Amino acid sequence: MITLKHAVLALALAVSSLHVHGQTGYAVLTSYPVPEGGTRFDYATIDSAARRLYISHGDQVDVLDADSGKIIGTIPDTPGVHGIALAPEFKHGFTSNGHEDKVSMFDPETLKVIKKIDVGKTPDGIYYDPGTKRVFTHNHGSHDVTAIDAKTGEVVGTVKVDGDGEMAVVGRDGLMYMNNEHGPNVVVYDPKTLEVKNRFPVDAQTPTAMAYDPKTNRLFIGTRDAPMMVVMDAATGKVIKSYPIGAHVDYAAFDPQSKLIFFSCGDGTLSIYHEKSADDYEDAGAVKTVDGARTMAFDQKTKKIFLPNTKRAPSATPDKPEQPVPGTFNVLVVGKP
Repeated sequence: MITLKHAVLALALAVSSLHVHGQTGYAVLTSYPVPEGGTRFDYATIDSAARRLYISHGDQVDVLDADSGKIIGTIPDTPGVHGIALAPEFKHGFTSNGHEDKVSMFDPETLKVIKKIDVGKTPDGIYYDPGTKRVFTHNHGSHDVTAIDAKTGEVVGTVKVDGDGEMAVVGRDGLMYMNNEHGPNVVVYDPKTLEVKNRFPVDAQTPTAMAYDPKTNRLFIGTRDAPMMVVMDAATGKVIKSYPIGAHVDYAAFDPQSKLIFFSCGDGTLSIYHEKSADDYEDAGAVKTVDGARTMAFDQKTKKIFLPNTKRAPSATPDKPEQPVPGTFNVLVVGKP
């Protein structure tokens, strides 16, 4: 009998035969099947030290062993969950629950919810800043950012960003750089005082993905409406240059050792660029993944990339988009063979 696990593995092997090595050696290695928990998904987060992979999945978070794909457990009751942030020094984790305007604070060891925290409307992206020991949620319904004390779980204030934040990074200056997809701009704010310091225009619509190199102080911004990697000087907001990437990008990552920049794109492309210098970049060759694999988690320890995805089937109505197929949710694993 052909099981779901066998079917997913066969799909991964089929996809791996289509990969493009380019200059990086990256390729599809395998796929981790994930039990049914709903068809929607969003962010993935990895705890490289604990070897745990957190995947938002329906109204729960599935937690996997990053090396084997074994299911460790589930964080339930996270309605409309988008992202997961981890504060290891306090042994706290946080999920942004978009359908209830709350954040769940949980214990990463037991996966039990400690408390729920009221934040702005429709929290989406969520990030931890080790410098201020605070967690920040991007609230798309109220167009602001909620700051939470990572130790106590208490709300400490709100950043009036007047926009919908997607990815964010902490710069070497200690400031937070946030993609505002409806700006389109990068909002720069102080995570301690919660004051907006600057707004840098992005010369492409819907900036979504973002990665950062603290050594060169360069932001790598992935845009959707015109699929590009926009390279920006974080000190001045000057756009250095733009480069084409795959369509429907949702996430980006940077590897400081190899100087590679990764963009996971929903058209089934993992776009990869190499940073030769602060102002010089080259296409390192894309990897073919699967349609819909738009978001990812990058493991700084193994340099592997984990891409949640689900199979899609044509809608019964021609004017409607393809629909997720229940029971096919999995995590594609990309790395070097």
